[in-house]
Amino acid sequence: MPSTIHPKDSDARPPLTTPSTGIPSLATLLRVERRLLGNSDLKITPIGFGSWAAGGDWQFGWGDQDDHQSIAAIHRALECGVNWIDTAAVYGLGHSEEVIRQALRQWPGEQPYVFTKCGMIWNASREVGYSLRAESVRSECEASLRRLGVNAIDLYQIHWSADDLAETLEGWTTLAQLQKEGKVRWIGVSNFSVEELEKAQAIARVTSLQPPYSLIRREIESVQLPWCQREGIGVIVYSPMASGLLTGAMTRERAASLPGNDWRARNPEFQKPKLSRNLAVVERLRAVGKRHGRSPGEVAIAWTLRHPAVTGAIVGARNPKQVDGFIGAMEFRLSREEIAEIESV
Repeated sequence: MPSTIHPKDSDARPPLTTPSTGIPSLATLLRVERRLLGNSDLKITPIGFGSWAAGGDWQFGWGDQDDHQSIAAIHRALECGVNWIDTAAVYGLGHSEEVIRQALRQWPGEQPYVFTKCGMIWNASREVGYSLRAESVRSECEASLRRLGVNAIDLYQIHWSADDLAETLEGWTTLAQLQKEGKVRWIGVSNFSVEELEKAQAIARVTSLQPPYSLIRREIESVQLPWCQREGIGVIVYSPMASGLLTGAMTRERAASLPGNDWRARNPEFQKPKLSRNLAVVERLRAVGKRHGRSPGEVAIAWTLRHPAVTGAIVGARNPKQVDGFIGAMEFRLSREEIAEIESV
């Protein structure tokens, strides 16, 4: 498993990557911060590799994706010191987990933690549905173990709560049983309200919450983040760059030309009038980043990691070049003045 080195913070430490090559040195990798996730023994890097796009073309996918590029992106992230991968059974209807298995088999170094999720299921017609019934969750867990090629899942998460609270709690009770059986090491939830977190916590300790969080999605700041911080629950946020909106590479023209099999083409955040507001946020990120030789995406990720309740951020990539574009956020820190400047937009 990953090492447990805890470097001291230092303003004088070198950047993770150099402008000329983007390749981190061994000394730099040894200095990558690792944070304890909630009540677990998982010590994770501030950034984890998100593999939603690796699923390829499916109902909620990012469009066509080359598996070789996905594997290369995963390997690049691991080379840069990232020590955890987040996925879900439904990404590509099992395909993302299969790609991760290939990537791990080909990876000669230390094996990363693997996190996955349950609750979203599909039928023979590739139609996505939902179930947190005990039998379904158990079946999903066994299938994920096979696809990933692991003996135990490091963090198993409920993807979305069910409309019926009783069904949600049935699923959570099943996760707790799977943990006792050794099929999963730690258990967490994604997209839960505080009420749902409290109900789940009464059954078994919640290790982590995975919510969306970015400069354009800040709802969790008022309720979930303070609650998790108070209860000692880890938080791993997803979409810190707002699914590509805040990378600096998204333009009006690119948003308008997104292919029909890319779920973002149907998202209001990528359309007028919201798109203009979001691109204005990018310009503020670009201005701050320029002073430090950082990309807008790195600044956007660093902004989410500034919150004391946030343990880590899930960042996806479709190729190694995209990894190089954001990996520096693992050690980049914003000043209070810069945070205020960014938020003022």
